Amino acid sequence: MHQPDQVKASLQKLKQAGIQLAIDDFGTGYSSLATLSQLPFDTLKIDQAFVRGLGHQDDSRAIPRAIIEMGHSLNMCILAEGIESEGHLRVLQELGCDQGQGFYFSRPLPASEAGSFWSALRISGLS
Repeated sequence: MHQPDQVKASLQKLKQAGIQLAIDDFGTGYSSLATLSQLPFDTLKIDQAFVRGLGHQDDSRAIPRAIIEMGHSLNMCILAEGIESEGHLRVLQELGCDQGQGFYFSRPLPASEAGSFWSALRISGLS
């Protein structure tokens, strides 16, 4: 983000074209609160590092809860990465997380199998 004004303008053009934008791995690396509040993101993805420890420590919910509440206050959809158990899913639902991805739902699939996977989810009412 060496040229934040140029990045913001480019992202605004993408939004105007109807493309939804997500900030990935929030809470790690270069993602910052300044970036979050200044750029037009639709979805905030919680890094799996914060999901992995859910339920193992008393304070394990603090960071995911803060990210979810902050993202919702900015009218963003919140997606948690790395959901690997029903326990992870349950805690994230309790915290108000909107969406999730991870091995609990499915291992990564080749494109040739993805269509039938999504069809099965629609039939079961889980999509």
